[in-house]
Amino acid sequence: MENVNNLKEAKTMSLPSPSPSSSADSAPVPGPIRRPDYIQVRKFCFNYTPDVRVLHHITMDIPENEVTAFIGPSGCGKTTLLRNFNRMNDLIDGISHEGLITVDGQDIFDPNLEVISLRKRIGMVFQKSNPFPKSIYENVVYSLRIAGQRDKGILDEVVERSLRGAALWEEVKDRLQQSALGLSGGQMQRLCIARAIANQPHILLMDEPCSALDPIATAKIEELIGELKEQFTVVIVTHNMQQAARVSDRTAYFYLGKLIEMDATKKIFSNPTKKETEDYISGRFG
Repeated sequence: MENVNNLKEAKTMSLPSPSPSSSADSAPVPGPIRRPDYIQVRKFCFNYTPDVRVLHHITMDIPENEVTAFIGPSGCGKTTLLRNFNRMNDLIDGISHEGLITVDGQDIFDPNLEVISLRKRIGMVFQKSNPFPKSIYENVVYSLRIAGQRDKGILDEVVERSLRGAALWEEVKDRLQQSALGLSGGQMQRLCIARAIANQPHILLMDEPCSALDPIATAKIEELIGELKEQFTVVIVTHNMQQAARVSDRTAYFYLGKLIEMDATKKIFSNPTKKETEDYISGRFG
């Protein structure tokens, strides 16, 4: 009864009005506006040859500063689409495409767009770690040296920032001049991530980055992916559905070159809309 009376008394007490300055100070600071359609794909088709079409009328939106996972059986087109985002497929003779892909509103196939500038904005980490036969330091700054950067202070800063961003700094800071080939498999892959983010790209593409790693190294990469999305828009291709469920915000399921379904990862794995998605998720095929 005493508690009830105390509550009634508290309700009748007048609270001091906040001063204008204190109200302004306590107002939440709005965060950066993040585009839900940072990468837009519209009716995109892709052929390796005139007779071999591997992507069929793909339409999707990939949000900014989130992790989007592409899943599906081998040969479904997920890596082909990923490699179109930074136009890596341009290196293959005989390819052709239809439709549109934009990044932050810019058509990536605009003939006036320099492909090198596009690839500076879109870093990529491949399935197999591929450090150069150089020192750890030189691996990280390789792209900056190619661009003509010679200022040691700037290079040192980029090395530390990138290795910290890849959760590798504490492990290698005392051996930066040693060969990168002496690192473990998981460390090599994180070094490749550091190299990919050294140019501070806007997007990070990851093509099965953990497929050749042991569970401990895989866990470190997955934890790192969750941190990277604070700075980058991450798109990851994976055959490991449990990994997609752990690391991604949105998941897209591909089959035979078609986008079957794309939605929030929790919904895809708990209540997919399409039966084809449910069959794949549940292991009925694939």
